[in-house]
Amino acid sequence: MPAHPYWDWLRPVKLQDLVWLLLFGALAATTERGDPWVIAMLAALAILQVLETKLAMLSSQRGRIYWNLLKLLLGVVLIGYTGNHMYTESGIPIGGIESRYWMVLAVPMISAATALDVGGTLVFSLLAAGSYLMFLLPPFFDWKQLKLDSTSVTDVVLRAAFLAMVGNLANILAEDLRAQNQKFRRTAEKLAEANVHIQEAEEAVRRSDRLAALGQLSAGLAHELRNPLGTIKVSSEMLGRSVASENEVAREVAGFIATEVDRCNSLITRFLQFARPLELRLEAADLAQVLDRAIQSAEREAPGIAVYRNYAPEIPPFPMDAELLERVFYNLVLNAAQASPSGGAVTVKTRAAGGTAEIAVIDRGAGIHPKHIDTIFNPFFTTKPTGVGLGLAIVSKIVDEHGGKITVESELGKGSVFRVLLPIERPEPGPPAEASS
Repeated sequence: MPAHPYWDWLRPVKLQDLVWLLLFGALAATTERGDPWVIAMLAALAILQVLETKLAMLSSQRGRIYWNLLKLLLGVVLIGYTGNHMYTESGIPIGGIESRYWMVLAVPMISAATALDVGGTLVFSLLAAGSYLMFLLPPFFDWKQLKLDSTSVTDVVLRAAFLAMVGNLANILAEDLRAQNQKFRRTAEKLAEANVHIQEAEEAVRRSDRLAALGQLSAGLAHELRNPLGTIKVSSEMLGRSVASENEVAREVAGFIATEVDRCNSLITRFLQFARPLELRLEAADLAQVLDRAIQSAEREAPGIAVYRNYAPEIPPFPMDAELLERVFYNLVLNAAQASPSGGAVTVKTRAAGGTAEIAVIDRGAGIHPKHIDTIFNPFFTTKPTGVGLGLAIVSKIVDEHGGKITVESELGKGSVFRVLLPIERPEPGPPAEASS
């Protein structure tokens, strides 16, 4: 059976709880003639004090205020009851003002001081002092039979002032503790944020290392394969010209060879594009125009998908390699269209975010499996039967060269969102260092 949200008994018992029980137990043990009502009220105060850290409803400020008011009320009842049941030698009740339990009013006041601000502490201090001074009123104090001399009045005033001083001191200590906790919390948040940045940087370095290694491997293999492929194609063309015209099978096989060689050469060209270092030609260009050209090219490849544009007009032209970025957005829009069901829609949305242009390509297709999210930008990873797995790797490389970032959010059965973040203003290179003489 799940725990009730207001009765969270799973919180561990603290040492302070045992101390509270011992202190109130000592007060109960010294009760005159073992009055059961006094013992019951002391036990109730002890339970209220211990439960203060156990009830989930007391996590709110309003809950703590009500709880401390309840303790204050119980303390007033205890003082009034014990005062009316303590007598002078002549048998006259001495009144709550002389109750030995007047100090219990400090308990709710100190609890409030640890949870509230200065204003709340002042209110509870006045309530505690006023509750004690209330016993000087005629309904609680018999001025005809009991007379207070100047010394007694001074003692009463000092007790009320003492309660207020204790509450103020508790508030000062609590404020210092809250300020220290806030400082620790801010430090922890900064450390957590720095840890996230470090992890992202480490992942970027690992991905760059993988791209560099695979790029070198691809370049070496591409150069080694092109020569024999060229020889195979020339041989197939010569074979096609030399066989007899009636040998259709041989001509068809020679054509297959040439076609497959062209396909291999196209694949090698993509390998070289991936391996070759990019040289950006940065010129100020309109992002909307680059997106429009990429969308038009993708629409020709996927005519059954509608592409909706939602551009932010406040994005100014900024330095970019328009040709390379057009290839980026063409790949992303085409992938989104291919992931969408027939008759589906893809949305391309832009917005300016603090010196950065954000481009989101949104589809409502099948989504990406969570286990593939971290690997879709790796070279040669693909889930398409005829794919090579270089499209998103090249996209990521181009975005990285622009000083940007690409992210993906996806949910199975609901679609994916690819976000490209590009800096609108690129940092100017610093002046060359002067040679020292």
